Amino acid sequence: MSRYDRQIKLTEVGQKGQEEFRNAKVLIVGVGGLGCPAAMYLVGAGVGKIGLMDHDRVDVSNLHRQVLFKESDVGRPKALVAKERLEKQNSEVQFEVYEKPLTVENAENTVKQYDIVLDGTDNFETKYLINDACLLADKPWVFASIYKNEGQLSVFNYKDGPTYRCVFPKSTRQNISCETTGVLGVLPGILGTLQAAEVIKIILGAGELLSGKLKLINMMLSSEQTIKLNKRPEEIEKIRKGGIAPVDIDCDLKDKEQWYLDVREAFEQPKPKGKKVLSIPLGDLTSRYREIPDNQEVFVFCQSGKRSKNAIEILKNEFGFHNLKNVEGGIETIIDG
Repeated sequence: MSRYDRQIKLTEVGQKGQEEFRNAKVLIVGVGGLGCPAAMYLVGAGVGKIGLMDHDRVDVSNLHRQVLFKESDVGRPKALVAKERLEKQNSEVQFEVYEKPLTVENAENTVKQYDIVLDGTDNFETKYLINDACLLADKPWVFASIYKNEGQLSVFNYKDGPTYRCVFPKSTRQNISCETTGVLGVLPGILGTLQAAEVIKIILGAGELLSGKLKLINMMLSSEQTIKLNKRPEEIEKIRKGGIAPVDIDCDLKDKEQWYLDVREAFEQPKPKGKKVLSIPLGDLTSRYREIPDNQEVFVFCQSGKRSKNAIEILKNEFGFHNLKNVEGGIETIIDG
């Protein structure tokens, strides 16, 4: 037990607490700026089983904040790389890798296999999905969200406490991802570490949790405050009776006669409708490129214009497409409203 000697000496931990760590199972959804530091500290604490769920691959733009990855990992699956790195940190921990996104179809069954869920995502759609699955499976989850220099942190669905939908009953079309708004690497590092701390307190059953509270942090102003959250039983009952309620925001395109290629993931919103809108996630392009017209102009879009630019390079270099145009600024520039 020399590995854990320093924390076992704490009154809140001791031998019993260390056993609690070893028996605990934590699912991390999103192994990015939040999930990387959180995973490192939970592995260091000796959490017995950790699920790593992320469908994305390492990009060079991740390296300034996603501290599990290095330059040689670019292009490799994040969840797999994270497992390889974390196993070297602590070989006693069991890992389960999910190289796929959390979906309506797999969410509840996946969440049931764990004691706690840690949210490392950067989109509203998946946060609602985590919330609903945890509510149905009666599991607590640790939430964090980042916008530029600010962060939010809370614990939802803990011992019948408030849920995410109690605070945010309706989704927004606004994109909050780092890809669009930007972020300094240290901010998700701070929030991810605080998330790990909340998970540790839940496992130990010790300390004061952020259940029923929302911590607000502004890194540049060195300020923070904690506000009280009210429970909305009607929002909880909707999910318990109706099941997972996927976020689905429809929108209209300014030019409905133009061909479009949407390279975002299936869960990303809003969703433009039309006979000339193809939805092929970036990771599926090499297997589905034949579905894309090659004899007329096709506008390629994502949330910000970055992934769509990458998609065009792949389609041009590997399959000879010369009819693709990138939508700079992302989907918000081509829809009404």
